[in-house]
Amino acid sequence: MTVRTNETTVTFQRPFKLRPFNGQQPAGTYRLVTEEEQILGLSFLAYQRTATMLHVAAADGSHQVFMIDPAELATALEADLRPPAACRT
Repeated sequence: MTVRTNETTVTFQRPFKLRPFNGQQPAGTYRLVTEEEQILGLSFLAYQRTATMLHVAAADGSHQVFMIDPAELATALEADLRPPAACRT
């Protein structure tokens, strides 16, 4: 089975919360890695997302990788775009 990996970054203007984290994460740019597997047996090329991972830097220069829900990430990014008075965490 063919697997492909896409790497990108996401930027938060304000602190944010996602389920895997204990508490809020600081505003900043984070590395996002998405893995997808090719769906076999179709008459066209298609992929299915199998993992979405957010890389979070630690104070000592290392980093941790967290499996996250893509829908929850999208919701957090949308909330980050709203004016601060309208933002709910």
